[in-house]
Formats: sequence, C-alpha cells, structure tokens
Amino acid sequence: MDLFDKNLFSAAPLADRMRPLDFSDFVGQEQIIGPNTLLRKAIENDNLPSIIFWGPPGTGKTTLAKIIAQKTQAVFEPFSAVTAGVKELREVIKAAIDRKKFKDQKTILFIDEIHRWNKSQQDALLPYVEKGIVTLIGATTENPSFEVNSALLSRCRVFVLNLLEVAELKQIIKSALADKERGLGNLKVEMPDDVLDFLAQMANGDGRIALNALEFAVNSLKGKEDKISLNKNIIQDALQKSYLYDKAGEQHYNIISALHKSMRGSDADAALYWLGRMVESGEDPLYIARRLVRFASEDIGLADPQALVQAVSAYTACHYLGYPECDVILAQAVAYLAKAPKSNKLYIAIGKVKDDIKNLPNEPVPLHLRNAPTKLTQDLAYGKDYKYTPNFKNFEEAKQDYLPEKLKNKKYL
Repeated sequence: MDLFDKNLFSAAPLADRMRPLDFSDFVGQEQIIGPNTLLRKAIENDNLPSIIFWGPPGTGKTTLAKIIAQKTQAVFEPFSAVTAGVKELREVIKAAIDRKKFKDQKTILFIDEIHRWNKSQQDALLPYVEKGIVTLIGATTENPSFEVNSALLSRCRVFVLNLLEVAELKQIIKSALADKERGLGNLKVEMPDDVLDFLAQMANGDGRIALNALEFAVNSLKGKEDKISLNKNIIQDALQKSYLYDKAGEQHYNIISALHKSMRGSDADAALYWLGRMVESGEDPLYIARRLVRFASEDIGLADPQALVQAVSAYTACHYLGYPECDVILAQAVAYLAKAPKSNKLYIAIGKVKDDIKNLPNEPVPLHLRNAPTKLTQDLAYGKDYKYTPNFKNFEEAKQDYLPEKLKNKKYL
C-alpha cells in the first residue's frame, strides 16, 4: 500500500480491516467451504460456476467473494445492486465480452444485495450468464426463491450460509484483539472470558455486529487510561440490539409462521415469544391482528366460537390504541388462541366446497329455493313447495333439500 491507501485502510471499520483474504483465516461455514467441499475445490481450481450466497448479515458472503477474487485468474468485477443499474451493467458486460474475445479471459461479476435488483434488471443479466460471458456471484439476505428470477436462479448454484456459532464469534473477536496490523493488538485491551462470552452471544450470529460493538467500546475508552478494561455494561452499551427481522422479507414470513404454528400446537409461551419478536421489531399491529382473526376460524372454528370474538376485538382495540398500549391486547388474544381447543373442520369444509365449485358444473338453484318477486317467476314455479321452517313445530316435518340435485346428501362438515 502507498501512504494514501494506508490512511484509507486505517480509517476503515474494524470489521472491514479484519476481513479474511484466504481460507486459512476464514471462520465458519464449513458445510460449504470446508477443505473437501465442491465449492472450495471449484474456487481453488479456478473453475467456479455461477453461484448465489444466501444468508443473514455478517456471516461471510462478501468475504467469500473477496477470497474468490484473490484466488481466481479471472477479472473480478464487484457490483452493488443498491447503487448501480442496467447502464453500469452494460459497461461491465462490454468489457467482459472484449476480454473473452481478445484475451480468452473470464470475468466474475459479484453483485452484492442482488435481491434489490428488479425483474427487468435481472433479465438484462440473464443472457450473459447463460452464454458464459460472465460468471455470476450473487449475495443476498433474502430467500432467492422469491427475490431472484427463476430463469436466472436455475443457472446458479445456491449456497446457504448459517449464523455464526458462539465459538466462531469468539475466535473472530480474539483475532481482532490480537492482530497488531489490522486489529486492536497495539492497544492494551483486557476482556475477561465472561465478557467475551457475553459479546459473542449477544451478536446474534453476526460477525460484523460483534466487531462493530468491540470497536465502539474500545474507541469510547481509548485515551482515558493506558489499559482498556471491558466489562458487560460497556459491551451492553456498545451493542445496538439488532432483531433478525425484516418486515418485507424472509424473517417476516418465518416468524409469523412460527407464531401460527405455536398457537396451533397450543404452546402459549412460544407463541408469546414470537409475538414479542414482531412487536419489538415494529411490525404493524394490525397485520398481526389480521393473522389472529384468520387463525381463529382456520384453526379453532366451531371448537370455540368465542375465539373469533376475541380476535376481532383485539383487532379493533389495536386500531384504536396502536403501539405501545396494544401490545398486551395482542398478548391476550395470542394466549387465548393458543390455549383454545383446536379444530380445522371449517377450513377443510370450505376447501371441499371450493373444489366442487371449481371441478363441477355450475348447478342450478332448486326451484323451491328461488325467490319469486314477480308473476312470471311465480308461474315458473319459483319458490313452490318451499317450507318456511318457523311455521313447523316439528323440525323433521320442515326437512327439505337445500343442495342442487347432483350434490344431494353431500357432506362438507
């Protein structure tokens, strides 16, 4: 590096300075880049297919892309889906075509946050991936099944990155404390084991959160004393509590699913926990309440008709109050629904009805059930022989067919 590069590097966040440049420094994700995995061999042999890295923030997606950049003989083109569009893509593609044509050199195109590209932008990339003009590496925190065009996705291998384990995060933190060139090794930082454990646990599997909190804690104390002593309170203040939840993405659907299934399984404690995750993350209370109204009929139904009353009341109360007052109202409804007896008979019944409507001809309404407001309809026997039930003391005498002739005696419930 020249002096300018060194100044830029020293100003970079600790998480960026400590980014591994080789597999020997990379921590975690053994399931996809361990020594004998296909992806590791493909990278080391410089024979990489188009791939997508899918995983939570801070788990190594961009770092793996940078390691590939170091290992490959191809030209590595980093690209941000947040700041660049089709115009910039065309420039990259033109250069890649020229390399392929005149130098027979490959181009690896790394698109960070690929889920932020819309359909037309992804479509513009598809033919060049298909023809092998570029090898794509996409990185996304969102489920690529929903966020990446199916045609583009079918030409890529998807590798799932997991949240980092506590032991892996501890290893990353220790490396940052010891490294004198890139980390905090030139400072006298004391971090007891219990504080190290606390930071690794509270980072929620995110290496970036762990290193950012560590750097903030150290910088806030630097210069006050020769020795920097970290404790749990300092780390707690340095951590900005991050909830793994995205109101428009994967976690949104995962957590509402967990709430629904916990209530269905009558586990009120688990249901309250998942509700709390949504509430604390700022989820729209009316969205939660709407899901509870649906649940009340879908999973409880006639087993406890009061469940629907509770759910609708909760929706109304949430509409009136909003946050923070409505949190306990949602909690009451969730607990009631979780503890209520369960029945999906109504859900199954309406499904059977829909199937019959879809798969059978439209049956005519029986004449005796038709309305007869005019003389013509009366002459056509509309309403003839209809039995008005309240006029019969004996219910058996009032029995009549209400379904079309071809569905006579059909049972849905």
